[in-house]
Amino acid sequence: MRALKTLLIILLAVVALAVILGLMGPKSSTVSRSVVIHAKAPTVFAHANSLQHMQEWSPWSKKDTDMEVTYSGEEGMVGQTSTWSGNADVGKGKQEITAMVPDKNVDLDLTFIEPFAAVAKADLDLEAMGDSTKATWTFSGENGFFSRIFLMFNDMDKMVGPDFQDGLLQLKALSETDAVNMAAEDAAKTYRGYRIETVERPEMTYAGKRDVVKWEKLGAYFGKVFPQSAQAVEKANVGMAGAPSALYYKWDTVGHQADVFAGVPIQAASDVKVPGCEIVTVPAGKALMIVHTGRLDGTGTAHEAMDDMMTAKGLHLRFAAVEEYVTDPAQEPDTSKWVTNICYPVE
Repeated sequence: MRALKTLLIILLAVVALAVILGLMGPKSSTVSRSVVIHAKAPTVFAHANSLQHMQEWSPWSKKDTDMEVTYSGEEGMVGQTSTWSGNADVGKGKQEITAMVPDKNVDLDLTFIEPFAAVAKADLDLEAMGDSTKATWTFSGENGFFSRIFLMFNDMDKMVGPDFQDGLLQLKALSETDAVNMAAEDAAKTYRGYRIETVERPEMTYAGKRDVVKWEKLGAYFGKVFPQSAQAVEKANVGMAGAPSALYYKWDTVGHQADVFAGVPIQAASDVKVPGCEIVTVPAGKALMIVHTGRLDGTGTAHEAMDDMMTAKGLHLRFAAVEEYVTDPAQEPDTSKWVTNICYPVE
């Protein structure tokens, strides 16, 4: 009887101690880690804009390479969820994207099922720092009664922090590799300071007029022919398909003149008739393209960049060079904002 009484006292003491520890333990936990990534925020965000992408640098993916992950909802959108089930190191649970601001943050709600039941949040915040980005990954959650007892003897920061740091380092490696590759790609596309893209252009048909014009008279020539062409197209009930354009067949540096066609792109087949206009069709195909911003008399350096690139790559024109005058000077008086697309159809 005395032994039973002693056992009961011990049991009550243990229960009392557990209650005290449960009351004294931390009611919530927060663990945060940061890393500076030498890549711009959009490059980093590209690895965090969906649960699939986040899985690529998740530290827990390495702890169980056979972990089963199932996704639901629209990828990369608020409300996308995934469930996971793996070994004892990763357990079983569910996560959901609850908020997302492009290039700035992704917030997740976590529901743990095994090895213990709990809910928490995991938020990734990105702070742009010029050509670099500070990424901060934060885990936070409320602690249940038994978790409070456990955390009286264990440090949540030491348990979870290294995993978060490992994940951020993987994110850093992926993002910085992308940044290096993108820089190399940009360098390969840059000539004389211009970025030159290779694009596929559709067949384009133009209505206008072709002449040999002195360089100093090109502005006046365009100012006369563009409105005339647009009026003729409208009168013929043919729709326009873009901005006024010039097709340069020859640029004569000796005679200081250009063999040029000035007109407007139209929504019609090449055999269309527009009274008062010549019809020219540029076949579909590959082209080099520069988006030039600024005065029209500054496009010469862009054309020189095109010539450099074509020479370097052994390319040849398959048709006349095209300038598309995207900005209407009547609507935008600031010449520094004028946009001209310079396109070289190449073989």
